[in-house]
Amino acid sequence: MSNPHAVDHRPAIDRLCAWFESLSPSSLARLDEFYTADARFKDPFNEVQGRPAIARIFEHMFRSLHTPHFVVTSRLVDGPQCFLAWEFRFRFKRFDTSTEQVVRGGSHLRLAADGRITDHRDYWDAAEELYEKLPMLRVLMRWLRRRAAT
Repeated sequence: MSNPHAVDHRPAIDRLCAWFESLSPSSLARLDEFYTADARFKDPFNEVQGRPAIARIFEHMFRSLHTPHFVVTSRLVDGPQCFLAWEFRFRFKRFDTSTEQVVRGGSHLRLAADGRITDHRDYWDAAEELYEKLPMLRVLMRWLRRRAAT
């Protein structure tokens, strides 16, 4: 039986998804609307705590890639947490910039009572989704997969 006094976080998730999908260098100024001051963030390359550290991760993304953006493809909301499935689309700055790359992954978010994120954990396969897209590593990754399969 559901708790009639429980907070409905779906409107907050709607706002979060809209913000993630329109993320830009200028929209990072609104980070405090979406993350608590001591929020934690973890992905395959980073593990940080606090809005300034989270902002630096997004800032690095915008410095390193052409036209990075997220497309939320589905969401599951269960009380104060949700799971977002997404596609991260971008072009490499250092390599062939005409080809859009796509990384598929998901985010597990835990929310405070006010709907802001307290814990953000991204899940995606760096080997399959990123390393195999890099020209210098593509051949090595394919060789490693063949070796592991034998």
